[in-house]
Amino acid sequence: MAQWPAQWPHPAKAIATGTVDAVTAAAAADADTFADATDRLLAAEPDQVRAVHSAMVRELLEGTHPDGLSGEAVQEVLERTARAAAVWLPTLDVAALAVVLTGSLGLTDYDEDTARVGWPVVLRHALLVIADLLTVAQSPADGYLLRAIGEIARAETVEMP
Repeated sequence: MAQWPAQWPHPAKAIATGTVDAVTAAAAADADTFADATDRLLAAEPDQVRAVHSAMVRELLEGTHPDGLSGEAVQEVLERTARAAAVWLPTLDVAALAVVLTGSLGLTDYDEDTARVGWPVVLRHALLVIADLLTVAQSPADGYLLRAIGEIARAETVEMP
């Protein structure tokens, strides 16, 4: 298990640990462990989890597409994630993958789409997208989680003028 910064509050550590466990399970096509980790994340504050995961998806998309992100590149991520997950996850919903990708990029109203699709479904599919992008990046989740949670913490401490 990763060691998270001591100053992180328990919810941040729980989100980070649950995310690592879920994406590791997704990469291994381990449906039971994936379900357990997802259930733990469902106990966390949805807006906090979504903020962390959205930041990770954005950074991973930018890092895996350094020459710019095109519609075709987003479609490729969606298709690759769907093909890999369809083998072991019978509840795969391709439309939910699209919600994660377009919502994380700010192309659609993530709140509205999440309400329509359902938070548990969006969460599962965000974890699938993150697992796919981490595989492409050939990188562990830890650094992305550190940066996402660190940036959220910084943004929350900045006072508005």
